[in-house]
Amino acid sequence: MDKRRVTLIRGDGIGPEITESVVQVFEAAGVPIEWEEAYAGLTCLEKFGDPLPEATLESIRRNRIALKGPTTTPIGTGHRSINVAIRKAFDLFANVRPARSMPGIPSRYSNVDIILVRENIEDTYAGVEYWQTPDVTESLRIITRPGSLMVIRYAFEMARRLKRRKITCVHKANIHKTTDGLFLQCFREVAQEYPELVTDDILIDNACLQLVTNPERFDVMILPNLFGDIVSDLCAGLVGGLGVAPGGNIGNGYAVFEAVHGSAPDIAGKGIANPTALLLSAIQMLHHMGLHTYAERIENALRYTLVSGIKTRDLGGDATTREFTLAIISHLPSTPASVTETPETLPLVPPPPPPSTVEAGWQTVGVDIFVHSTTVPLLPERIGALRLVVLSNRGVPIKPTMGRSLEPEGRYLLDWYRARYLAEHALSEEQLLAFLHSLPPGLHWTTLQRLYTHAGKPLYSEI
Repeated sequence: MDKRRVTLIRGDGIGPEITESVVQVFEAAGVPIEWEEAYAGLTCLEKFGDPLPEATLESIRRNRIALKGPTTTPIGTGHRSINVAIRKAFDLFANVRPARSMPGIPSRYSNVDIILVRENIEDTYAGVEYWQTPDVTESLRIITRPGSLMVIRYAFEMARRLKRRKITCVHKANIHKTTDGLFLQCFREVAQEYPELVTDDILIDNACLQLVTNPERFDVMILPNLFGDIVSDLCAGLVGGLGVAPGGNIGNGYAVFEAVHGSAPDIAGKGIANPTALLLSAIQMLHHMGLHTYAERIENALRYTLVSGIKTRDLGGDATTREFTLAIISHLPSTPASVTETPETLPLVPPPPPPSTVEAGWQTVGVDIFVHSTTVPLLPERIGALRLVVLSNRGVPIKPTMGRSLEPEGRYLLDWYRARYLAEHALSEEQLLAFLHSLPPGLHWTTLQRLYTHAGKPLYSEI
């Protein structure tokens, strides 16, 4: 069988140790893979001056599949997450994180088998953030119809291929009626095409409660990016922690697999790191490549090792990384001569849906204008065709004539206000420009947002 070339990124901290463990196991199992080394992360920044060199992106682009060790992301400062950068570079829109109970792993549960599919590009992870005033920052939560449809359809296709029984959409559409509302709407739309699958939806807070009280209720879960990031760690906790939590990032023709945990620099170089999560990610990669027999052999060897009591310290044992790796290799069966499976092309991922062309019926009926002011701004009650309907601070409506202090209510005001102006009829571009030119002199506005209606329904939040 011809070998398939795969990009290998060893990463930071314990990354080189656990990736070497996977390399040794794959070699012992005779997996038909040829590794192509590439570099990323804090170590790469220190050595080459770039945390994600173009050569690394080119390697992934050339091979179309990669296994990545953990990389260090500075908190609050420094370079952005390498994981996020790679996902965006290759439009890896689906983050697939299985959570399965493993034998010999201490856990409160013994029968968890959940596949979490997380939208991987949008939401607050789009990274569109601003300072609006010295006291106020803003992060845009971006949920799109094409992005939602792609990841949701992938989840349904995956569930059908793996013969799963149920898909649950996790959201907060009771509060985020527009963003989560769109995600839920897309879910219900796609669900109609898969009548053999049971579908339901649940609020994110209730989902967390149900996961720790009755995890058997879930099979496949589909979530927006931020919720998916949080819930995937919760699911890892159900089966023994991040040390046994694999993950794959899937796009159209590209895939990058990585452990969910971080680089753990505090134990780097001590020979005690646990390679299980990265090995499970590599097994997930083999299934993705169609090398199912090799994947099953390695996973069985891993399970036999855990059942035999050979575990690293974080799993309750005393084995070193090398001892654990050698134990897995010792449990590998010899490769039968009858194995003739051929690597498949990457499984079909639905193409992105075309952009919406439905423009008829969309009308501008008002604006939200955001103002930086240390006192309540004095705004006209009416400007042309637009009437001031609410002035709010921190999302709380206030009267335009209120002073800085809201005593005795005990509230406080920030230096960032939103004024909503609405018209009785659709606005022309000339009317919008006239509105801006008629604003009071010296008004320090930061952002202006159009307010739309479609088919007579408002397409903006009520407050």
